[in-house]
Amino acid sequence: MMKIYNTLTNKKEEFIPIEQNKVRMYVCGPTVYNFFHIGNGRTFIVFDTIRRYFEYRGFEVKFVQNFTDIDDKMINKANEEGTTVKELGDRYIDEYYQDADSLNIERATVNPRATEYIDEIVSFVKELVDKGYAYEINGDVYFSTKKFTHYGKLSGQNIEDLQAGARINVDERKQDPMDFAIWKAQKPGEPGWESPWGLGRPGWHIECSCMAKDILGETIDIHAGGSDLVFPHHENEIAQSEALTGKPFANYWMHSAFLNINNQKMSKSLNNFFTAREILSNYEADVIRFLMLSAHYRQQLNFNEELLESAKASVERIYNAIANLENLLEEVKVEVATDEERSYLNSLSKHKEKYIERMDDDFNTADAITAIFDLIKDINTNISINSSKESIVEALKLIRELGEPLGILQKSTKVSLEDEIEQLVEQRQQARKDRDWALADKIRDELKDRGIVLEDTPQGVRWKKI
Repeated sequence: MMKIYNTLTNKKEEFIPIEQNKVRMYVCGPTVYNFFHIGNGRTFIVFDTIRRYFEYRGFEVKFVQNFTDIDDKMINKANEEGTTVKELGDRYIDEYYQDADSLNIERATVNPRATEYIDEIVSFVKELVDKGYAYEINGDVYFSTKKFTHYGKLSGQNIEDLQAGARINVDERKQDPMDFAIWKAQKPGEPGWESPWGLGRPGWHIECSCMAKDILGETIDIHAGGSDLVFPHHENEIAQSEALTGKPFANYWMHSAFLNINNQKMSKSLNNFFTAREILSNYEADVIRFLMLSAHYRQQLNFNEELLESAKASVERIYNAIANLENLLEEVKVEVATDEERSYLNSLSKHKEKYIERMDDDFNTADAITAIFDLIKDINTNISINSSKESIVEALKLIRELGEPLGILQKSTKVSLEDEIEQLVEQRQQARKDRDWALADKIRDELKDRGIVLEDTPQGVRWKKI
């Protein structure tokens, strides 16, 4: 039985999908005006892992992650750069895919862009106006929060408390300070689309509600994002969606906790703001994902170089065990496992069962990683040069099987001869740049001993076998 902590009820609940063995899941994606930072990276990795685990457990997942490609930040950035909002969005969507792919984040089933759904958003807003849940003032359309009886149910506060604690844009035209814009009239220098209220653009909150409804249906299984989205973004999504349909918007609401840098909130003013790309230039995806998943997704996670190095050492320990098994495969002589070995292989299932038990309990990746280490320790103790190929293959398969939902441990430790030579050539080139002639000569001699001759050409260094 899988359990999910539901922010809406503040408790763990058994996961019961709308359709048997299917999951409809919407995760709020990036506003595409810059590279995404490592805090966003944690959210993307967490929900990528949750999606992978559902698939591992046999569910068919329709996973939607949107791109917000029209909002104030994008307009301001486009104006600063002297480009269009569309060109800016196109560029940073490409950059998102590059970094997400590098972090081994699987592509979503659908990555909708807000600007692709303008007609649907206009219809959504018009229906809210017609139902009396929204009103228009000078081309702006606002949602009336007091008309929606359950406003505040996700954040667990009543509307008066929310009003007191919220940072609200003061607008005397609004009927109530808590009302929020679902359609914004076009201002000079801004893009705009036709609507019954004149040229304008959608508000941020309405975009996700409309795309989720259009792609996944009026009620979805899971809506997710970072904990900073609980209020106002997700609260407002619930209000406008349920006002429109009269049905629950999402059965389960999931939120990942903040990432701190050296125990401080990440901010540019503290000079501790890092993009995912900056971290990827120094650490592999396995290391970054390992660190991100080493704490439960609902716990705040500290992130610094010391912890990255620790994660790197942990990942290397596991890969050393994988390398040992891959090397043994080339050395052992016996092909088929004995009855005793088969009995041992069956006993390894206890680690898999522990892994599943912990992941089924609200995706406890930290304990799942512990189960993988227990498996590695067991294998290191019991598999040796005297084992059969069959038992080694099965042990390797299990390690990779448990790593896959976490998005780690899938690389082979075997480096091809060509890759190894290319690495040595690059090292020699760097040594020459650093004027470290002794190291450069040492690498050249090592390659020569292996029958590899280097040739300097106008196009760079080439090598050939002799």
